Amino acid sequence: MKKSVLCLHIFVVMLNFSCGQNIENKVFTPETIPFTSVLYVDELQVPWGFTFLPEGGMLITEKSGKLIHFLSGKKTIIGNIPEIYQRGQGGLLDVELHPKYNENGWIYLTYASPEGDEKGGHTALMRAKIKDNALVEKQLLYKAGPNTTKGQHFGSRIVFDDKGYLYFSIGERGARDVNPQDIKRDGGKIYRLFDDGRIPPDNPFVNEKGAKTAIYSYGHRNPQGLIKHPENGQIWDHEHGPRGGDEINIIKKGANYGWPLVTYGINYSGTTITDKQEMPGMEGPIHYWVPSIAPSGMAFVTSDNYPGWKGSLLVGSLAFQYLERLEIEGTKVIRREKLLEGEGRVRAVEQGPDGLIYVAVEGKGIYKLVPKS
Repeated sequence: MKKSVLCLHIFVVMLNFSCGQNIENKVFTPETIPFTSVLYVDELQVPWGFTFLPEGGMLITEKSGKLIHFLSGKKTIIGNIPEIYQRGQGGLLDVELHPKYNENGWIYLTYASPEGDEKGGHTALMRAKIKDNALVEKQLLYKAGPNTTKGQHFGSRIVFDDKGYLYFSIGERGARDVNPQDIKRDGGKIYRLFDDGRIPPDNPFVNEKGAKTAIYSYGHRNPQGLIKHPENGQIWDHEHGPRGGDEINIIKKGANYGWPLVTYGINYSGTTITDKQEMPGMEGPIHYWVPSIAPSGMAFVTSDNYPGWKGSLLVGSLAFQYLERLEIEGTKVIRREKLLEGEGRVRAVEQGPDGLIYVAVEGKGIYKLVPKS
């Protein structure tokens, strides 16, 4: 490699790391941990998502293709799940309840699906009900295409907003120069549907010829966090960057989040992707991580169970194997904190109906964070 090129690469790496080392990107380990972690659900391998049932217990997805009903210490495998395409990061992904689950019984799943004429798979969204420990009334609401045998960047999380719209994310499937900036192609997008899969007539691209009309925002890389803000109802996401440049974004209708034209990251090889961190007409993140923590799972703390935590955002780290707590003022991260350091790859985090925090760790299970008295 020529000396001038090597110097440029070193400069970009240093620039990226220095950009990440402002006050909101310094991470601390608290002197006093206000909880004891208790293994609540044991013997899980890759618990990709989980959600709490109003009658008690929870539904848990294992990436390998198991949907588990956990209640009173007992795991029951739910049958008749859809065919799962298992490759790389693909598998059975997120699970969420309809906001009116008590009335209609609908549950929603995202997963890597082989359905389609092409080899491989792509992310799908379905809804179903549970009867006699099996899925019934299954309805495929969205299937991205075309399939590909690539094993990366399926997304995918599910969330409902205050108006009952359903949002879900799909990663760009390793086709960064093709999918995320093209609204006529799936991948690298946040989608919005009615709860039954219909396209809302005010979606931003419904009048664009050839567009995927379910798209709500685009220019994403691999969003594995999607959540509703508890106070203002905004939809927030976080997504994996490449080497550096993981992001937290506030999702806006029709907005372009820039990947791969703008990023705070670089290629895994150390070469540059772009020299731009912002461009006119593209939404910038409210926070970014350099180096990447590989974020997965996301939850706001709304309870008073943990002193000083209310209003914080919790994010799992796959790369550094801890739970991160971010203190936020408005849309600005003012402090970061490491929790459960070294416990394992944190895949998902949720606040339960009891106001306690539950954390899914690969190879172990789901921990409950019990406040110290």
